Amino acid sequence: MAEQQFKRNTAYKFRIGDILIGKPVMNSVSGTERFGFLELGDKKIVRVNVIGNIVDKYESLGETKYVSFTVDDGSGQIRLKAFGDETEKFKNFVQGQTVVVIGVVRYWNSELYISPEIIKEMNPKYLLIRKLETEKEKAVSGSSMEKEQITAIKDRILDMIKDAEEEGGVETEKLIMKLQEFSPAIINKEIQKLLEEGIVFEPRPGKIRYLG
Repeated sequence: MAEQQFKRNTAYKFRIGDILIGKPVMNSVSGTERFGFLELGDKKIVRVNVIGNIVDKYESLGETKYVSFTVDDGSGQIRLKAFGDETEKFKNFVQGQTVVVIGVVRYWNSELYISPEIIKEMNPKYLLIRKLETEKEKAVSGSSMEKEQITAIKDRILDMIKDAEEEGGVETEKLIMKLQEFSPAIINKEIQKLLEEGIVFEPRPGKIRYLG
């Protein structure tokens, strides 16, 4: 039943860097917080379609079968994880291959990863084709795509500031370390915007608190 539900969701074509700036949205199920979807602008993303190079592989054949691949497309890296009987479908893929991956986005222990449904080896030229595809989409949508990404970054920063309120705020350096997929210049720019909008304040230089 769950598998059929996944198939009804669009597998959005993205570069990995675009996925990493999305905001994980949690749902409460029987009092337990569970990952629901990835929010990027006005999109609610459950499934994705990415192309990248396998740069690392880890396999455990013990009592609990597990295989993971780190995939890189030049814009970022993300892990693919398969467990149990699912590992049999993917165990023959190796470091150095270029692959297309269609799978479900997961979020666990502060890590965003993909649970693959399909992994297929591709000609490396498709890495450039995907880059051109996504750049064309951004050009067609104009600044709307850029605005979606900026909103996603801003939301991530604001969520971290809110979560640190019980600790009396968060250091700017800590935000930069936690959000390594973004440049420090972008993070500082968005923090400055939040300060100017009166959403957050600095009790002292370099420390940010939510104004609420």
